[in-house]
Amino acid sequence: MKKVHAFGDDCLGELDAVGIAAEIAAGTFSALEATEAALARIDAVNPHLNAVAIDDRERARKRAADDVLPPGLLRGVPSIIKNNTDFAGIATLHGSAAVADRPAAKNEEFTNQFVGTGLNVLGASMMPAFGLTATTEFVDRPPTLNPWDTEYSCGASSGGSAALVAAGALPIAHANDGGGSIRIPAAACGLVGLKPSRGRVAQAHESRSAPIDLISNGVVTRTVRDSAHFYADIERRFAGLGMPPIGLVEGPSDKRLRVAVLVEPLTGQLLDDDTQAALTAVGEKLTSLGHHAELIPMPIDRSYVDDFIQYWGLMAFSLERFGGRIIGKGFDRKKIDPFTHGLAKMFVKQIWRTPSSIRGLKKVDAVLASTYDRFDVVLSPTLAHTVPKIGYLDPAGDFQEVFDRLMRYVAFTPINNTTGTPAISLPLATDSNGLPIGIHFMADMGNERMLLELAYELEAALPFARINA
Repeated sequence: MKKVHAFGDDCLGELDAVGIAAEIAAGTFSALEATEAALARIDAVNPHLNAVAIDDRERARKRAADDVLPPGLLRGVPSIIKNNTDFAGIATLHGSAAVADRPAAKNEEFTNQFVGTGLNVLGASMMPAFGLTATTEFVDRPPTLNPWDTEYSCGASSGGSAALVAAGALPIAHANDGGGSIRIPAAACGLVGLKPSRGRVAQAHESRSAPIDLISNGVVTRTVRDSAHFYADIERRFAGLGMPPIGLVEGPSDKRLRVAVLVEPLTGQLLDDDTQAALTAVGEKLTSLGHHAELIPMPIDRSYVDDFIQYWGLMAFSLERFGGRIIGKGFDRKKIDPFTHGLAKMFVKQIWRTPSSIRGLKKVDAVLASTYDRFDVVLSPTLAHTVPKIGYLDPAGDFQEVFDRLMRYVAFTPINNTTGTPAISLPLATDSNGLPIGIHFMADMGNERMLLELAYELEAALPFARINA
């Protein structure tokens, strides 16, 4: 096993984002010193991980030196933005050679929320082409590797962000999630990954014309409190649409929860032994803490899988046919990668199914909501099996084989994207190779506070594995 991390005795030490912000506010060290330490850490790990898509260090240094960062809860903390979200002056390349290398003219709305917390953006993180797969691998450049073991995938599509946070180069990083892309890399890299409710933060630019808005923006972090402070700070300026406020969650609740436990993925296969053991152990821990855990069958019909696949293909087809309109000028469809092309081709074969697939996905909202009449949260693994090695989901491989593997791997997370409900992945176990296993909790719309309270309780009861232990 080859671990890669940058934890050391500089000013960042082992501090999380809240800790760094507190030290900056106290004058222990400056935002510029924090920026320089993070850049040195990135320089130490990135040659091994390939996690940075665009380096924007000079502007980050200037913001810190000029003391112009907004007065948010995370003021001065170094971070990075995923390279599918417009940040003025950085080209939004979406992980694809098909996209023109043109700097964004302005921030999109979520970017303003992100930097409004006081985070200092050092650049843009790696992601696979258009975020359509669950590993940060490419056909035209080296993969982004998992810092826990560089022979393994770091997940996706927020893979670069997760790799940098797990390796200690940054305490917090932007991620977004259209089918699991916050939670999957969080699971693979041993991080906290909360996908918020639809409408909790500003809508992603690329979602505005979609029949179903799948994408939620957020962050990956090493501690629960960093995620809690991030959403609390955004909420100070942006109230979630028609949802109860989260507030600043600072610890667990006394309320004991009714927990539904899912062990069977939508695709029907059995969990591997390590994943099953991890799920069982967490269920037993919840019971010992006074929560009521009950095994239930998957409440959603397996036709959901076919409906989601068709909608997934629609996204790829839209990029292939209308990329210039969706992404921007200079889009070169001839440079679209084979996996995206394969998804688009698969969509076309059953294009007639699209209207019924969209209706089918929308019907799941009521089915899942009925589960919350009996339970407060739903527990499952984040992923249906342990993290695969680099090459297992190779986007240049045989499309059907890679696609089938992908569907078996990502069999729990998409439900929250189509329904818009919140979910969190927590690093509560490790597999027999010492790699993290993510455990997944879902809640009804607007119930992020409950998820964060439970996350605090489990973080204390089952301390997260540490890469530098």
